[in-house]
Amino acid sequence: MPFKKTTKTAIGYLEKAEMDALLNQPDRRTSLGVRDHVLLLFLYNSGARADEAAKLTVGNLQLGASPSVRLHGKGNKIRICPLWSTTATSLTRLVADRSKSEAVFLGRTNQPLTRFGIHRLVTQYAAMARETVPMLATKRVSPHTVRHTTAVHLLRAGVDINTIRAWLGHVSLDTTHIYAEVDLEMKAEALARVDISSLRPPPRQPSLPSLMAFLKAL
Repeated sequence: MPFKKTTKTAIGYLEKAEMDALLNQPDRRTSLGVRDHVLLLFLYNSGARADEAAKLTVGNLQLGASPSVRLHGKGNKIRICPLWSTTATSLTRLVADRSKSEAVFLGRTNQPLTRFGIHRLVTQYAAMARETVPMLATKRVSPHTVRHTTAVHLLRAGVDINTIRAWLGHVSLDTTHIYAEVDLEMKAEALARVDISSLRPPPRQPSLPSLMAFLKAL
């Protein structure tokens, strides 16, 4: 028996200005604010799931030349994502003097943040960002929203779909194709590149007065 077709849920993601506003919310004059900024930056850079970020240990970070992170995804699958130098520098400062077995993101009591704690932090800073970027009020922002944002921004930067699939740890390329479907801006740019100079303009429609004159003459 075939499954009943259901409406696909729209993928939510942030525009660059919205993502920048989110990153700017933590107060980096405090140790917790520094941690939160690094967490948001890491999520955006890596496209990691909240659970992956919660389980991340210092030993999974390569912060020297060609910085990268080793992520344990669904089904215990492992993938390696490159890190921006800014992310690597921030992480280096955050995990200084830590053992390789320690979690990267710790709470107030030096216990690892849970995925629920990470979700709470993201939604908290999204609420704060709405004060400066009103458009955020129309969006539900979560760690998964940041993950979708990573994919869309990579796509806009010209990264091919298969690389994005590996970056996010998708098993099927079909899953990653949703990002190509959702980005209206890229569709508009593609449409603008189509050469339609050879198309004839539509015939000019007669104005209402001339049309009435024509009808009276019949």
